[in-house]
Amino acid sequence: MFDLVLKNLTVVRPSRDTVDTLDIGINNGKFASIEQDINADSAREIRDCTGLTAFPGLVDSHMHVGIYSPLEKDAVTESKAAAMGGVTTAVTYFRTGQYYLNEGGSYHDFYPKVLDISEGNYWVDYAYHLAPIAGSHIDEMEYLLTEHGVPSFKIFMFYGGYGLHGKSDKGAQREFLMIGEDDSYDIAHFEFIMRSASRLMKKYPDMADQISVSLHCELADILNAYTKIVQDEGKLTGLRAYSAARPPHSEGLAIWIASYLAYETECLNINLLHLTSRKAVEAALMMEATFPHINFGKEVTIGHLMMDYDVPTKCHAKVNPPIRSREDVEFLWEKLLEGNINWVVSDHACCSEELKVSGQDNTDDNIWVSKSGFGGTEYLLSALFSEGSKRGLSLPHMAQLVSTNPARRYGLNCKGDIEVGFDADLAIIDANESFVVSAAESESGQGYT
Repeated sequence: MFDLVLKNLTVVRPSRDTVDTLDIGINNGKFASIEQDINADSAREIRDCTGLTAFPGLVDSHMHVGIYSPLEKDAVTESKAAAMGGVTTAVTYFRTGQYYLNEGGSYHDFYPKVLDISEGNYWVDYAYHLAPIAGSHIDEMEYLLTEHGVPSFKIFMFYGGYGLHGKSDKGAQREFLMIGEDDSYDIAHFEFIMRSASRLMKKYPDMADQISVSLHCELADILNAYTKIVQDEGKLTGLRAYSAARPPHSEGLAIWIASYLAYETECLNINLLHLTSRKAVEAALMMEATFPHINFGKEVTIGHLMMDYDVPTKCHAKVNPPIRSREDVEFLWEKLLEGNINWVVSDHACCSEELKVSGQDNTDDNIWVSKSGFGGTEYLLSALFSEGSKRGLSLPHMAQLVSTNPARRYGLNCKGDIEVGFDADLAIIDANESFVVSAAESESGQGYT
């Protein structure tokens, strides 16, 4: 007996060139049979899915749950939003310091608290990437890998000298990160994180392909200098001003530094997160050609694929790195269609209206005081399907970008495909249905889109 049989589905499998009409049998939460005609007598429940299209459940591998709201609350609302959009696995970044749990200290103490708070609050499967913020965290990477199954570690390259929302001094940043006087969050710290990851790859060869370091590539020195220039000149406002204050070449330069550090430390798996611009992608491709033995994961967000800095959302679309020009958006699509982008994510960070407008009207003028980040996981698949279909992106390629590739990179070996034995995670859509995005219909606690 199957627990469930779905009949007459258009099935998108990232490992196949064709999209076929098939039945899917599910048992004990796993795909048990994928055939053209499963006997309907052998199922406890049957659903006719004629006219519907099935993708592997999405693996949104870049989210921030619990950053602006308590984790126990955010996990509920934002995972419901994920589920309504076909995301069945949420992989969220977490760290010590201000925001999140607002605690410093050891991951031996910190991470079990995160897991305890998470228990029972997510409506989808979930996992965490972790960021070694203090020097002592580097020594805990092996513990996190072997005891908690965390194979991916994040570096925020601008955090040492620039704030989460704008210009900041180093003293404020030390307080923000909750690190001691002997700690320095700088390029040397990033090097030592990579050396630790490299050592773990060699010590645990069975997991070596899935141990990786992810990098937010922007440099604080460039951001500080250009923020001052933009604010002093006063010629630009809104999203154009924020993009100019965090210019694309800051991304490109950070990518070069990160790539050379990976070469120097023999850290063979690095992920270049949320690439936003021509300069960032070209830098990534140059480094990939320079160091062909390094496995580069190149990521873009659905927000950077759908918006440019002239959208009317103004400060609501403030995010790091910034929303860029229409020319940059078109270049991202060009490289995505060519196969030069490995996965697409939401970078979902639910940020309330109050935190965005800071008590002011939604004008261009408050871009400097608005908080950074916004949600959108619930629209990851529908937006990629809608815009990608117009541009000739095939359905199997879509499935690779939002399911298979992130699942493989981060060690989620039973997810990301529709194959017998895999977790029965499905995202089923009506390709002929259209809708207008409305915050009122979203399960997210954000209140705008």
